[in-house]
Amino acid sequence: MKLLTHLLLFSRRYLLWCTCLLTSACCFAQQTTVNGKITDSETMQPLPMVSITFANTHKGTSTDSEGKFTLSASGSFSRIVISAVGYQSLIRVIEPGTANEVQVKLEKSRTRLKEVAINARSTKPYHNKDNPAVELIRRVIAHKDANRAQRADYLQFDQYERIGLTLFDIPHLLVNNFLFRPYRFMLDTTGGKLSANVYLSEKRYRWYLRKEPAKAIKLLEAQKESNIVKFIDTAGINIYLNRLYGDQIDIYENNIFIINNQLLSPIADHSPDFYKFFITDTIRSDKDTLVELSFIPRNKGDLLFEGHLLVSLNGSYAVTSCELNVNSRININFLRSLKVILDFQKQASGRYFLVKSDAKADFGILKNKGFGVKGERTIYYSNYLVDRPLDPLFYQGKSEQVLPNFNQPDSAYWAKQRPDTLLKSETDFYRHVSRLEKMKSFKRATWIASTLNGGFADIGPFQFNTGEFASYNTLEGLRLGVGGRTTPKFNKTIYLEGYLVDGTLDRQLKYNATVYYSFNKTPQYRYPNNYLKLSQQYDITLPGDNFTGKNFRTPLSSIQTGTSRYYFYSHVFNLDYVKEYDNHFSFDIGFYNLNQQAAGALMYTLNNPQQTVIDHITASVVTLSLRYAPHEQLFQGTNDRNIIQNKYPVITLQASQGLNGVLNGTNNYQSFIATVVKRFYLSQLGFADVTLLGGMIIGKVPYPLLNISSANQSIVYEPDAYNQMHYLEFVNDHYAGVNVTQSFNGFFLNKIPLIDRLKWREYLSFKALYGGLRAENNPALTSGLYNFPVPVAGTTGTYTLGNIPYTEAGVGIGNIFKVLRVDGIRRFNYLDHPGVSKYGVKLTLNIDL
Repeated sequence: MKLLTHLLLFSRRYLLWCTCLLTSACCFAQQTTVNGKITDSETMQPLPMVSITFANTHKGTSTDSEGKFTLSASGSFSRIVISAVGYQSLIRVIEPGTANEVQVKLEKSRTRLKEVAINARSTKPYHNKDNPAVELIRRVIAHKDANRAQRADYLQFDQYERIGLTLFDIPHLLVNNFLFRPYRFMLDTTGGKLSANVYLSEKRYRWYLRKEPAKAIKLLEAQKESNIVKFIDTAGINIYLNRLYGDQIDIYENNIFIINNQLLSPIADHSPDFYKFFITDTIRSDKDTLVELSFIPRNKGDLLFEGHLLVSLNGSYAVTSCELNVNSRININFLRSLKVILDFQKQASGRYFLVKSDAKADFGILKNKGFGVKGERTIYYSNYLVDRPLDPLFYQGKSEQVLPNFNQPDSAYWAKQRPDTLLKSETDFYRHVSRLEKMKSFKRATWIASTLNGGFADIGPFQFNTGEFASYNTLEGLRLGVGGRTTPKFNKTIYLEGYLVDGTLDRQLKYNATVYYSFNKTPQYRYPNNYLKLSQQYDITLPGDNFTGKNFRTPLSSIQTGTSRYYFYSHVFNLDYVKEYDNHFSFDIGFYNLNQQAAGALMYTLNNPQQTVIDHITASVVTLSLRYAPHEQLFQGTNDRNIIQNKYPVITLQASQGLNGVLNGTNNYQSFIATVVKRFYLSQLGFADVTLLGGMIIGKVPYPLLNISSANQSIVYEPDAYNQMHYLEFVNDHYAGVNVTQSFNGFFLNKIPLIDRLKWREYLSFKALYGGLRAENNPALTSGLYNFPVPVAGTTGTYTLGNIPYTEAGVGIGNIFKVLRVDGIRRFNYLDHPGVSKYGVKLTLNIDL
């Protein structure tokens, strides 16, 4: 009987426990969903970018261009809050734990002032003087520093970031093609047009900022990424999209970097000189009184926004919300629309901090219709902590840190962490990618795209280099070749790379064979690297072509201006150790043995009475190279690294020691080279790229081992070379130079009627090189050296720089047909050298935003 009683009691408790657990699970599993459309109560037009949130939460979304929205989250929610700038906020009761359908008509704010017609063609002249809107914006500018969250000595906050790319308005002809049919499950028909997501990334960060001394630490806590554009590196595309859609959009900065350009902020220090401002609304509430300021560019082609912002009138003149758009005539290629929404929230201290940033842009070949690409970057900021310093040792850590196990593919994790809800197409995308990656046909299509984009055809453990196939020069004639490299599938530690080429005229087989031993199991084309490199190369080079031979190894660069008949046949043995650090400091300790033979019209002759002909020159050299590029960002493709330009300098130092008697080396000398490259952003005047360079050689060496000034006889413009200088025209053992290229981004051409419609962009360049040759290295003054080449058969000959520097300048027009840039170059001196031209024209083919 006792046993039976205990069993009954246990059963009752077990049933009660199960009932509680089941009830809790049911409550937890409740999903509240709201679908609807929001329109203007007067015009009945759909309202985009209206904010909808579950009451008393951060879970929200916004309406699309058709005023539609979907809001969904786990939990029991009974109310939604609907708000938009210039409209009365609204609270709507919903049924918790179910699917709700709502149709909402928003009414304009009752405190709306008499509207001001914003028309650039208005007959009434616009003036800054005695303009209340300008006076108000000047007060906002005066209070900028006080309103920045970063003014705190210490600041912490959380950041949730989502980036997505979508192909939209996909042609039905493409979709109905038999090649595309297997992928129709990727399509979304919301909005009546075919679209497909191609990239989606979610990340959670924790930020720690210190004002003095300045330090920012970004801790990546979790991430989830899916990418079907496999021919673009996932890490690279994430960095690039962050840059494209505004890495950290700060309305209080003078310039906002977005869409690869600097756009002037409407509250920049000198914004009244470029914008027209209008007071268009007032909004009063129990908490604050706000004024809506609308603004438009004075010149529509300039890199400026249009839109509106809300300003607090509580004495702080803080921005509480803003919307940034661009007009259709802005000088940015392929851009159809851009919308940036920044929302600020009042903190306990009374200050407004940024809580949400949303940037959307879509691009297309045709201006207003047809196939295009949409991108969106949404960021939520929360959990601000002000002036709560951590241990000083903490701020000595790396600026970018990652938690262990930061990859979080679990959907349930992100459902709890994200402050809003994904669209159904975004939720489906994660699932679709897993299915897509298992399809053989998709793998084939990705392989073809990767080969065309990166120049390497991947066959698993090996990649063929399609870029080595064909080019032309006067020594080799038609240059045909094949090359390739191994991949991590072959071996994650040992990487092989090389090519074989032959010329139809010289009939000499050239080659390169390289082996890398990677200490961090990373391919040599990835960053950061830590490898030992061993290579043997036999090939031709152009004297003064310091850009890895590209001035004759690509089809377009094969076209030369003037006669280039000086060449070297070079046997080079290289041994290097390369180490790269996370802070983008790197060093390269190396040794090379060079056996170089003159070719073409070039000949080595001693400056003795017999004019003895020298077959070749041999040098053995130890080198140390240092490079530092603070805050550098890289867009890494399948082939190489592309630097994403920023305002920080790149410093390179190199020291070399020639070794006499080592592996037949014949010269004992020291060489030192330094370069500093920096981009200066000049707001509406574009940007200037400045390079400072200098070098010195100590010791007696023949001219092939001296510094041969960087020349370019290709028809393609080379920013880092002297484009009207001939190969091997100048040699020196000490030099200093400056290269400046100013890109105005169309600032002046945008002001010329009719021309402004073409969206051309103007460039100015100036280059100067000062240097010379000491007597011990001048064959006219010292014996035991090689004679300089003399001008024969159309060649220029070789010279030293005199008392005046070599100078050239150029004027360029770019963005012609969105792909072509034409530069006219003028050479100012040393015009008596045979074969040189005072004027020249260079071309550049480049697709740029």
